Amino acid sequence: MLWLLVAALAVRQMAVVLRQPPGERLTDLETWIGDDGVLHVTGSLYDTDRFTGTPFSGLVLKPLTRTAEQSLGVAWTFGSLLLVAALGLVAARALPGPVGRRTALLAAPVAISLLMVSLPVRNAFHLGQVSILPVLLVLVGLFVVRGERRAGALIGVAAALQPAVLLFALLLWLTGRRRSAVAATGAFAACTALAWAAMPHDSWTYWVHHVAGAGLGDQADSLANQSLHGALLRLGLAGLPEIALFLALAAAVCVIGLRRAVRYARDGQLLLAAAVTGCVAVAVSPTAWQHQLLWVLLALVGRAGRSASDRLVWPAVVVLVTTLPGAMLLPNIGAVFPVRDNVLLITALGAACVTPFLPRTSPYWRRPVPTAYAKPVPARWARVPLLPVWRRVLSRPNLLLELLLIRVVYSAYGHVRLAATAGRDTAERHGRQIHSLEQWLHIDVEHRINHAVAGVGRLRDFFDFYYTTFHFLVPLAILAVLYVRRPADYRWARSTLGFATLLALVGFWLYPLAPPRLMPGLGFIDTVHGAQDFSQPDYGALTAVTNQYAAMPSLHFGWSLWCGVIIVLLAPKVWMKALGALHPLFTLSAIVATANHWVLDAVGGAVVVALGFLVVYALAGPRRLRTGERGAGTEKRPPTPSPRGSAPPHQTPRAPAAPPRRRTPPASVRTAIA
Repeated sequence: MLWLLVAALAVRQMAVVLRQPPGERLTDLETWIGDDGVLHVTGSLYDTDRFTGTPFSGLVLKPLTRTAEQSLGVAWTFGSLLLVAALGLVAARALPGPVGRRTALLAAPVAISLLMVSLPVRNAFHLGQVSILPVLLVLVGLFVVRGERRAGALIGVAAALQPAVLLFALLLWLTGRRRSAVAATGAFAACTALAWAAMPHDSWTYWVHHVAGAGLGDQADSLANQSLHGALLRLGLAGLPEIALFLALAAAVCVIGLRRAVRYARDGQLLLAAAVTGCVAVAVSPTAWQHQLLWVLLALVGRAGRSASDRLVWPAVVVLVTTLPGAMLLPNIGAVFPVRDNVLLITALGAACVTPFLPRTSPYWRRPVPTAYAKPVPARWARVPLLPVWRRVLSRPNLLLELLLIRVVYSAYGHVRLAATAGRDTAERHGRQIHSLEQWLHIDVEHRINHAVAGVGRLRDFFDFYYTTFHFLVPLAILAVLYVRRPADYRWARSTLGFATLLALVGFWLYPLAPPRLMPGLGFIDTVHGAQDFSQPDYGALTAVTNQYAAMPSLHFGWSLWCGVIIVLLAPKVWMKALGALHPLFTLSAIVATANHWVLDAVGGAVVVALGFLVVYALAGPRRLRTGERGAGTEKRPPTPSPRGSAPPHQTPRAPAAPPRRRTPPASVRTAIA
């Protein structure tokens, strides 16, 4: 199944590239080898800023000008797919041992799939870049070919295509492979000298005038440049102070990163050492464009975290950062713009200098501290067994991963909601259907309530404020309290809310519905957004920001109902339960009074929330745990085997202890279990 997924991703990637108009696909390749490409020009390659490669790259690409025909795009794209497949196979083969049977079966298709969907590979496909080739040459030289000189030669050729890769020669030297280091340096020098002899003016322009290509291509302070140099320029530094600070930071990153890479290489984690070195090259290069950041994705092979619940945090962060744009990972708030704009660079620096990857000698390498799971609860009906794929986790989830997950899911929700529209006519036709059904059921109270509230200033202001404020504030507050005080219930509550939201997206997509305020001829008053001019085709101007026709089901009421249910079930005080029960009632009044939803929209919101609870029940069983379960957040460390009978590093030898006496758990633990 995974290999079928790989094939599907490959076909889709080719289709995405080749379906684009000729002037919009393989744009960098077209500027190089097209009829008016820079490789056809008799003058310098760098007369314009369209060619950013090394002179050796231009020398290699020159022969392609003779075959620059329509079929070249297909051949280039298919060749790039083969390079990605080869890179995934080599990376899967280079995993540090011992490798289990399951990992051996899944590693290659998973690696190729992740490469296919990553931003660097997608960017390289779109532009027609050759940035996949240097990474592949380095990994082939390190893990595939035999003989130090041949391995070094491949790395040297890769450095001739991408100069920052020459740092791998230093890694080879420091790890004792000095013949390979010398061969890499020699191959780089030979390729560069060959290009210098064939194109002396271009070589002078690239290496001297532009300082190894630092001034070529897009502006160095653009978001596409994810290097330390680009980040400093975006922070407002310029001139000699910026250059001095960049050189100092680059030297520090090189020293720290290469020392870590050498340590991992000697520990038997050569693939991680290569990824760390590549991340160092990304950070210290004057320009590191998005298609050159594959090293960041390879860094997910490192194992970080002693507990099993934390082991997936680093790979998940790397995958999210390398596959999703920064705008989806962090909100549109000015304070986080420096992080959002440099998220790939920050991840590369984390892999190179900060992330505490475990050595293979650590007792947690193969046996992390296990996650505390609840005992499986039998199904209420014997013929409908619970699905065994989801076990209730008692420990608190990692905060960073949880925030990223919530942000990504909400961003995806916003994109789908904005795209789920079938036009004004369809939405208004559905609105007339809902209005007619409510009239038949005698529940069409929206118009009377809307006009009654609009005539009372303070009441109108109250419901407007309630509608615009508490929709996000209350659910986030509940999730925060549960995360701190009741972790096991937090996971259960968060999952129910997530499933309810996903089900609501299906409703938005299948049944676009105009709310009462956007129904012409019915006389509703939009108390929140102001009057709408129905004579204008674009009267719903807010559709540029959000889909105004995503009314069925009402997530305003659905989320408030979820809040009410959670508070009634989990709040320790009666007055808290009463306030929780009032929240969905106030929200229902607000969405009707402001003419933002029909009454049946609230019914739809209640249905998706009920289905969310039902799905979680089917997957994880009842919320209440068995009597005697361990308190939430507690983890029991297993005894770790120590070499030659000695005590493991985190323990000291001691005499055998007497059997523990059975004690009654403290009140706090009993409360958590309840």
